[in-house]
Amino acid sequence: MDQRLKIRNGETEAHSQLKRLALLWAQQQGYTACALEVTLPRCRYRADLAAYRPNRKQSAATSAVFECKQALVDLRRDNGCSATTIRRLDKVHARREVLERNLRVHYPALRIGDSLFAEFDSHDFEAIEHRAYKQVLRQTRSLQNRLFDGTKFETLIRYRCANLFFLVLPAELFHDPEIPVGWGALIESNGALILARKPVWHEINEQGQIQFLHRIASAGTRALNRSLGIAFENVRAHAVDLRSV
Repeated sequence: MDQRLKIRNGETEAHSQLKRLALLWAQQQGYTACALEVTLPRCRYRADLAAYRPNRKQSAATSAVFECKQALVDLRRDNGCSATTIRRLDKVHARREVLERNLRVHYPALRIGDSLFAEFDSHDFEAIEHRAYKQVLRQTRSLQNRLFDGTKFETLIRYRCANLFFLVLPAELFHDPEIPVGWGALIESNGALILARKPVWHEINEQGQIQFLHRIASAGTRALNRSLGIAFENVRAHAVDLRSV
């Protein structure tokens, strides 16, 4: 097996190398506050790398998110469009309603009888193994999973989690039409990163920048604690001791 794909601590070496290159590139661009695996403000997602560049002579403070993708399946999984997915989900739901209405008529024995009023009774439609109905259920689950878990790139921009967003990719994965709208692309070449597509700037208020910087500091503190073998229980116990003084 390719050594680049060897898994280490739940992460492949290829992914770890992309994060290292992103960290190096960010610091070369003046991002002096950086941290890996940062939970972003205003959303439930975590960034592979979050970076902050303070005010410079002719530019404002800048926050940036870097997402590293080593495989095409990972890239496409997070690159869903919620509007398109919702439209498809609406169509599948309408199809399901038609099927259930017809199944009630043709299979009255499916009624469970769990309500005081017959018109509100549930029906066990899956009991008859109806092929079209099973297909609709599979499509519904797939689209719902995509809607809730497959729109990371779109969500980060919609919530304005940072000023700039970068995808970090091996050169062979770069295909401009598949790069999400508003994101920049950094591709690996000879052990370094090259900016293949510029990101779109997104305005963030001062409070948002402070929250972003705070998340970087928190992630950095957690990493420092791990490197020094300090567990959360040790910190909490010490804080209790201080209050008792």
